Amino acid sequence: MSAMHCVTSGTMMCPMGTGPSSFVATPKQTLSSFKDAGNILDHKPIANIPPFGMCMSMANPAVAAATSAAMGALTPMPCVPNTPAPWVTGAPTVILNSAPALNNTSKLTCVYGGMISFVQPGQVTEIVP
Repeated sequence: MSAMHCVTSGTMMCPMGTGPSSFVATPKQTLSSFKDAGNILDHKPIANIPPFGMCMSMANPAVAAATSAAMGALTPMPCVPNTPAPWVTGAPTVILNSAPALNNTSKLTCVYGGMISFVQPGQVTEIVP
């Protein structure tokens, strides 16, 4: 099965979030289907990875504190992704600005326990191996 190159506007999900989010590739002077193309280094919170609504992870200190204050009732708090490491693994045979291109099978780990993945890559014409 072929993987699709992920670009700005691709849809992502986090199992700890309450909604989807739209990927924002760092501009690299490289386009895919007329949109900024992503690579595995596009993992910066807020800049590349906008919030997923509310966070439901007890590993998130804000959620843990709110849940404790609510006497143990899970209390979601606003999502602020915490993604210090690059996407895994990308397309190692397609190098974009010194890093593998980002594809729709790539995963991104949030420190708070979420495994972020693509639902839709943002374009459907460029395949990366």
